[in-house]
Amino acid sequence: MENLTEMQPVVFRQLQNSFTSHRLAHAYLFEGDQGTGKEVMAQWFAQHLFCTNLQNGYPCGKCNNCVRIKEQEHPDVFEIKPEGQTIKVDQMRALQSELSKSGFETNKKVVIIQKAETMNVNSANSLLKFLEEPPQGLTLLLLTQALGKILPTIRSRCQVIHFQALSAEKLQQRLLADGITLKTAELLASLTNSYAKAVEFSNDEWFNEARQAIAQWFDYLSQQDLQAFIYVQKKLIKLFKEKDQQALAFEILRYYVKETRDALLLSDEKKALAYNRLLEEVLLSGQKLAANVAFQNVAEQLTLHAVKLHA
Repeated sequence: MENLTEMQPVVFRQLQNSFTSHRLAHAYLFEGDQGTGKEVMAQWFAQHLFCTNLQNGYPCGKCNNCVRIKEQEHPDVFEIKPEGQTIKVDQMRALQSELSKSGFETNKKVVIIQKAETMNVNSANSLLKFLEEPPQGLTLLLLTQALGKILPTIRSRCQVIHFQALSAEKLQQRLLADGITLKTAELLASLTNSYAKAVEFSNDEWFNEARQAIAQWFDYLSQQDLQAFIYVQKKLIKLFKEKDQQALAFEILRYYVKETRDALLLSDEKKALAYNRLLEEVLLSGQKLAANVAFQNVAEQLTLHAVKLHA
């Protein structure tokens, strides 16, 4: 529960208030990036409905029902996931058959649909039948990373709950808990507010090579080493071939420049000012790239300006 209140305090309060006031909707659409807590919140929601030993209005997490829900073994909690790339109509028909039966232990049932945006047209239309005439005691929880891909007829019949992207601090904490080093966690949190994307970066061989390459380039720039020009030609233009990769190069460089500037603010104001100007040049470089100036030209112009700034 503590993790949920930290990850999504607004959503947590909203849903808890609905439980307290006994004003639950029959269908919810949890939308937000991967890693923002949608799956954990859906599990908590189901536990709240079935818990036999609520503690101050919250599920205990320890009773038989709470444990079985956590282990995905409760007979009245159903989970639908894509088979391959999509959720197929046969899955929805099988679900419909299960829901037509009486509850095994209570008159309540919960259906959690993962990656709801992957429903094809037929499976989405099949789901509409549940939404238009929901069986007594049924609660539907649809989870999605792409709200725009959910049919408007489905969205209009659900209470949409928005899951905010993690703050940089919370994202760093999650990454540190995964065993990622502090420096890497700080870099990743500066590049994205998506936990899933950060993990993808950290496990990507190209990204780790790119990070090291930009760190080396930054060292050359800081030392006014003319190797910086050669490095652009021999390393960077070969490594950063795609437009999104090139944009990421300047984002990584921005992190290194800003980190150095911030470290110098209290000890060497003159140097900090030089790095602040370099930071402005890095941001300008990103704008030039977005305006379709060639990556090599932008990188070489930045190198020239960096040498002048430190001269």
